Formats: sequence, structure tokens, C-alpha cells
Amino acid sequence: MSVFQQLYDAHLTIGGHAITWREILGNAFGLTSAVGGMRRRVWAWPVGIVGNVMLFTVFLFTAAGGDHGGPLYGQAGRQVFFVVVSVYGWLRWRANRSSGAGSPAVVPRWATGPERLGYLVTAVTAVLMAWVAFKAIGAGWPAPWWYYPADAWIFVGSMLATYAMARGWVDFWLCWLAVDLVGVPELLHFHFYPSAVLYGVYGAFVVWGFVAWLRIARAESATLARPPRPDEVPA
Repeated sequence: MSVFQQLYDAHLTIGGHAITWREILGNAFGLTSAVGGMRRRVWAWPVGIVGNVMLFTVFLFTAAGGDHGGPLYGQAGRQVFFVVVSVYGWLRWRANRSSGAGSPAVVPRWATGPERLGYLVTAVTAVLMAWVAFKAIGAGWPAPWWYYPADAWIFVGSMLATYAMARGWVDFWLCWLAVDLVGVPELLHFHFYPSAVLYGVYGAFVVWGFVAWLRIARAESATLARPPRPDEVPA
């Protein structure tokens, strides 16, 4: 067996369940990326991409064997789109950061009415499409009735939250919370325990991040609403 294969298969056995180091490390990178995102650090995006690659191999390649029951298409597929959207967010935040000395990578704000309507309509349509697609791909696998709609929402909701984060919308934290509420029970059911634990941690972290971004958004709105002080008016 090659060194690469040994590293790929390395795992812990807890409670009779094999847990790969790829799942543990992938989630660790994901949590680190989430912390960086809350603090509006550009490095959050490339760190998250590393975790996405690791978790893709977990949910697709190894989920088909062992005691997981079957591949989680939504969980695996969203890792691919995470990478795509993360590249967009990385470039966008870098451009914002380089636009001026001391410029923040992103200024949090609520999505506007038209923006919110647009992403909600897109989300409903995409969930229905993903539901049908995942059911067709997984035909023959005796999945529980709730699996396909749940995985479809996790897939679409994760993409929506990542895009909203790149745009700096405060809404993205609420979207992540909705994903976590569905994701934790699903991952526990299929014995992805490190990922389930991390989703639970994300739930508390999301509330913290939401409050932090909400405060920043309100402060920015107050700054824009007040008239400029004399020392702020250009001569």
C-alpha cells in the first residue's frame, strides 16, 4: 500500500465507527474558515477551499462503503460549488481590500428587497431541481423519505449562504443556521459524527457571527446617515 493510500485511509475508530482523518481535518479547516469569515479576513476563502476538497472525498468516495449507507450527493456536490463560489468571494474580498489603505474586505449589510426576492425565488427553484436530480442519481438506494429534500436544501442553501457571504449580506448567517438545522440530523443518521458535531458548533457560531455582523451593519448605516463632521469635509 502506498504512502498516499495510507494517508487517505487513515482513520480513528470511535464507538465501532471508522472516522477518517480527512473528515476531521476537513471540518477543522471549515471551522477556521468560518472564524476568518466572521472577522472579514481574506485568508478565510483559501483555507475553506482546502477543507472543501477533503470533505468532497469523504462524502462521495468513502460514503458508498462502510456504515454510512450510501453517498450523500448534496453534501459532496456542494463542496465542488463551495470551491467555485469561494474563488469568487476570494477575488471580491481581495479587490475590496486593495481598493484603499485600511479598507475592509467587506462591509456587512442586509440584502435589499429585490436582492432578497431574487435569492429566495432562486433557492426554491434550485431545491426542487436538486431534489429531482438527486433522486434520479440515487435510484435504487433505499434512502429514507426525507433524505432527498433535506440533501437538496443543504446543497442549495450552502451555495446561497456562501454567495451571500461573498456579497457581504447579513442574511447569509440566517441561511447557514437553516442549513445546520437540517444538516445535523442528516449527518447523525448516516454516522458522519465529526461533521455532525461541527454543524452543531456552527449553530452556536452562526448566532455569534450574526450578532457581530448585525452590529457592524448598524454602525455603518448610522455613519452613512449622519452629516459629515467639519474635519471630514474635504478642503
